[in-house]
Amino acid sequence: MNHQTRLQALSAFLKTQRAKVQPQSVGLTAGKRRRTPGLRREEVAQLAGVSLTWYTWLEQGRDIRVSASVLDAIANALQLTVDERKYLYALAFESGTGPILSQEEQPKISPSLQRILQELRYCPTIISDRRCQIVGWNQAASHVFLDFEQIPAKERNLISLLFARRELRRLAVNWEHFVSGFLSIFRAYYGQYVEDEWYEQFLDEMKRTHPDFHPLWEQSRVSSAPEVLIEFRHAKAGKMLFHLTSLQVQGDADLRCSIYTPAPDSSTEEKLKQLMERQSARTAKLE
Repeated sequence: MNHQTRLQALSAFLKTQRAKVQPQSVGLTAGKRRRTPGLRREEVAQLAGVSLTWYTWLEQGRDIRVSASVLDAIANALQLTVDERKYLYALAFESGTGPILSQEEQPKISPSLQRILQELRYCPTIISDRRCQIVGWNQAASHVFLDFEQIPAKERNLISLLFARRELRRLAVNWEHFVSGFLSIFRAYYGQYVEDEWYEQFLDEMKRTHPDFHPLWEQSRVSSAPEVLIEFRHAKAGKMLFHLTSLQVQGDADLRCSIYTPAPDSSTEEKLKQLMERQSARTAKLE
């Protein structure tokens, strides 16, 4: 992203995080006349030990000098997590890491990672790159989500598919909760690769194409590895419960492995087995 876009992103992030902090959590009283959700600017400035004018300029996205110690104080005042702090520092210091990939370049999955995909037979698993482009999946994922093989490689972006495909919108009982986990990962990448213009182009396209994307993006958290329980209403298998675990694959490609493990106290795994067996039987008949 360019310099001005980075400052705008920093401004939006500070405002969003300030609105999330409840006054009581930092020892302040809410008061009856409080109109602002969360903290006021002057309260953040007081907690961080900086002047109101300086913090206002920072939150407005002005090009001002920021020190690490002051940014630490602001992060403490806003009660940021480790991932949120990294995101804040990346935007404030323009300190993203990693090479900028070309549009056509796509990471390759190693044979060992491909073997892991196959072994996770009843755990739907998706491998994606730092742009959330799907580069690998197993058969279980094809049965629960989509037949990714039928989607052109350039269109296999996980974030885009979540908003564009009706099957995925209908799948999750709480679709917004389902999407929020992936948006939090995407935002972590967005802060890590601040010099890659692809992210701004992608975000602009998503906002133009999907009106409900913008509010969800603005409210999204920052997390490199969220773990959540997801409830699906599968068209063929009915209710299914999965624990989503997101793991970063070590290596130069910066790949992520999203594993959906069937909830142990549910019939999800058995339903998935039956679903896959029925499909295998139908395929065998056609052959």
